[in-house]
Amino acid sequence: MPYADSDGTSIYYERHGSGPAILFVHGSGGHHAAWWQQVAALRDEFSVVTVDLRGFGKSDSSMPEFDGQDFPGDVVAVLEAEDLTDAMLVGQSIGSVAALRAGLLRPDRVSSVVLGHSLGGISHPELKELAAADRAEAVKLPVIDRLLTKRFQTDRADLTFLFQQMGTFNVAKMQDLRNLDTNGPSLAEIRESGVKVAFLAGEKDAVLSVKTVTRAHELVEGSHLEIVPGAPHSMYWETPEAYNAAVARLRRTLTATKEAA
Repeated sequence: MPYADSDGTSIYYERHGSGPAILFVHGSGGHHAAWWQQVAALRDEFSVVTVDLRGFGKSDSSMPEFDGQDFPGDVVAVLEAEDLTDAMLVGQSIGSVAALRAGLLRPDRVSSVVLGHSLGGISHPELKELAAADRAEAVKLPVIDRLLTKRFQTDRADLTFLFQQMGTFNVAKMQDLRNLDTNGPSLAEIRESGVKVAFLAGEKDAVLSVKTVTRAHELVEGSHLEIVPGAPHSMYWETPEAYNAAVARLRRTLTATKEAA
């Protein structure tokens, strides 16, 4: 499988299927293989691209420390290696911050960005306050309860175990991604880029509330909003059918919107 060069750093990625491109950007505990349920479901209609940010999965992890500000460039390197245009970037949690920044860096290659369970690091005082309040409630829960519902943990102990094991393949940790939120894009920058933005969230997300995501949608002019009933923060893992349907719907809708414009 191929590697892209991101300013001298080898970035591992895979491309499956054919059709309009969807590039998935994992969160702090993921890597390219975390998207196994998405690749299998979407590759017949779309080109599905998965990537390992530096420090994750099979990408270069040899550096002594990691800077989250480099992650958007890793995504751009893959876009360029595959010569993708009109790509839809789909981020998961903090991976959405890297996805949005990559889209704003290269709007010639990215037509839309889906912010999964995230505000994408958008710089806005009201959103910062709302997200901080959500985070204060989330940290009261064990980490696994923030990400998956208790029922899923009981009913699917096998997939819960695999979910927890995913992060053991990574060298970079959550703290290496946190500074991605520094100097985030403004509403004006997003608007001026021409990149379409969609918010994708779960009704039972214990990390970011529906109220907060809805307010972000209201503030980002022309954005789309998808709230999936009963879904948790790690919707892509626990309720893949609903998640995949939402992603496919957004890819078709946002493409159609661009063509109509």
